[in-house]
Amino acid sequence: MKKLNGGYVQYFNKKHERTGTLFERKYKSVLVDSQAHFIHLPYYIHLNALDLVAPEWRQRKIENLDKAINFLNTYRWSSHLDYAGEDNFRSVTQRDFLLEIFEGNRGYNKKLKEWLKELSVRRLGDYALE
Repeated sequence: MKKLNGGYVQYFNKKHERTGTLFERKYKSVLVDSQAHFIHLPYYIHLNALDLVAPEWRQRKIENLDKAINFLNTYRWSSHLDYAGEDNFRSVTQRDFLLEIFEGNRGYNKKLKEWLKELSVRRLGDYALE
């Protein structure tokens, strides 16, 4: 990750004629050591996009579930669409393994909605980097 980010920063700085750091904080990682963590991780990653329209999701306060899901289904800068069954970045994502676990695109969509409805602070705290 460090090498990838370093190369991108050099490219970006050269292209935009600037210097210095590009990212606010150091890259963080967490060991995924349980099946429950692994299953919830894609949802958490895809929900990060909700920070743009419903940042309260992190405090378990999704006021309009349909609006949140509609946003995720139209936000193209996430791999969520690839898992939901829409063509987006298929050449970049490796979906087969996760879609097998989720029983396909429909299963992913169904389980995402269930996960959003059952969202709890404890669950987020267990799987978040913050």
